[in-house]
Amino acid sequence: MQSKGVMDSYLHHESHFRASDTVRDIVIGMADGLTVPFALAAGISGAAAGVDLVVTAGVAEVAAGSIAMGLGGYLAARSQHEHYVSERTREEREIVDKPDAEASEVADIFARYGLTPAHYAPLIDGLKANPVAWRDFMMRFELGLEEPQPQRAKWSAATIAGAYVVGGFIPLAPYLAFDTVARALPWSIAVTLAALAVFGYIKGHYTGAPKATSALQTLAIGGLAAAVAFALARLIG
Repeated sequence: MQSKGVMDSYLHHESHFRASDTVRDIVIGMADGLTVPFALAAGISGAAAGVDLVVTAGVAEVAAGSIAMGLGGYLAARSQHEHYVSERTREEREIVDKPDAEASEVADIFARYGLTPAHYAPLIDGLKANPVAWRDFMMRFELGLEEPQPQRAKWSAATIAGAYVVGGFIPLAPYLAFDTVARALPWSIAVTLAALAVFGYIKGHYTGAPKATSALQTLAIGGLAAAVAFALARLIG
């Protein structure tokens, strides 16, 4: 039963880690998707443009922005994977070329947790007998690196791009529903701010932060970013 409890705890940790990556990607895509297209649409509205032009420009921006954001997420995940592989190769080489130095590093790690040589000497001997476990131990406890998930880069790109598209069409929706920018703009502001608050609340649920606090923070930060972008668009326009 104890073994099952330890395994359940481990599986829960891994599930939480993967969920955190996904939530992070959604936050990145949704936050930009809500603010950038809104600022563009509002800026064009200020130039006395028609609804058709606002929608056309907004859709083009959502398409281009989602591709750019998705590509950025893909490259970031690929770089993370390449860094992990490089460090893993280095650890494998050091275990072979400098085993005593690596064993000393393991001892230092255990010593930081209050263990004495009598406690960790058998553990070091066990790691020496299993180079793969030794390498993985050093990756996790010396370098603090987790092995990236398979297909992480593709999944990250798709998640960020999809979240950007969903977020981007929220401020554009009023322009599809109304025939004048004068009527669409106030609704665009209202639904964007409401979406930021709801998004923050949901984000708090998945990250473990207080939901109301997360909603207010996301509303404040996203609203400020949208207001600054809106002001700049109006100023330039």
